[in-house]
Amino acid sequence: MTSPAATPPAPAPAPATVLDAATWRELAATHATRADAATAGHRERRSRHERHAIEDFLYEYYPTRPAQLRRWHPGVGIALAPDADGPAPQAAWRWYRTATDGTVNLDVDAYLAARADTVRFVRTLLAATAARPAFTGCFGLHEWAMVYREAEGDHRHRLPLRLGTAGTDAVVEQHRIRCSHLDAFRFFTPEAVGRNTLHPTRQTQVDDEQPGCLHANMDVYKWALKLGPLVPGDLLLECFELASQIRYTDMQASPYDVSSYGLEPIPIETPGGKADYVRRQRGFAARSNVLRSRLLAQCE
Repeated sequence: MTSPAATPPAPAPAPATVLDAATWRELAATHATRADAATAGHRERRSRHERHAIEDFLYEYYPTRPAQLRRWHPGVGIALAPDADGPAPQAAWRWYRTATDGTVNLDVDAYLAARADTVRFVRTLLAATAARPAFTGCFGLHEWAMVYREAEGDHRHRLPLRLGTAGTDAVVEQHRIRCSHLDAFRFFTPEAVGRNTLHPTRQTQVDDEQPGCLHANMDVYKWALKLGPLVPGDLLLECFELASQIRYTDMQASPYDVSSYGLEPIPIETPGGKADYVRRQRGFAARSNVLRSRLLAQCE
């Protein structure tokens, strides 16, 4: 009795755009250089076991390793031609296939067999968020609600409060809080929960998220990570870079004193600080919707 034959390689995908070896090698090298530059500070601090209250968020809240960002994916519909050494290295990666002509591309059928539910959810959430008008009246008070009436020393970040405990609590009590983001709301102190005019849950996430929310816009990077090889390398890095910029604004507008990082506060308790925050918020909303549109195209 003969042993079963090995699974034959997939036929070459006719509709794919084929990149020659010189082109995809250059794209991959450029991507790695860009990723290395974006993560250099984090990697250097990690080698010294140093913490960074602002940037560590991008690697811990969104569990990411610099090596993940460095890995270049061509995206859907792009095939990589072989070179003299054989198929492109992606041939050995999960969810890629090598065709009979040696080209390598994403095996969409295999990918969807494992990740279809994720793609559907991300597509639904991104489309719903992008379709809504940006709400710009929250002024970043989610970070203030996370320390409201909290004992000194219990704060998530080992930074002093810019206005002190009493001053911080007063800002919360003088404002209407309208946080639409579940993963920000779940960190509110117990005393702050009832002050939020919304009660976002996992079940209402698609109905709640809107593009004026800084956390929803940072999460565009999270969804790019979730989609994995569906997302071209340049798009992933653009999502990461936007999330990094938003994170800095998020902390500058927070109750924490970030002067130790050489940063000026965005004093949202003042009219001028509110105007500055809203201006940045609108810019991030527009930029994040561009990235949402590109991610949606990959999902489609």
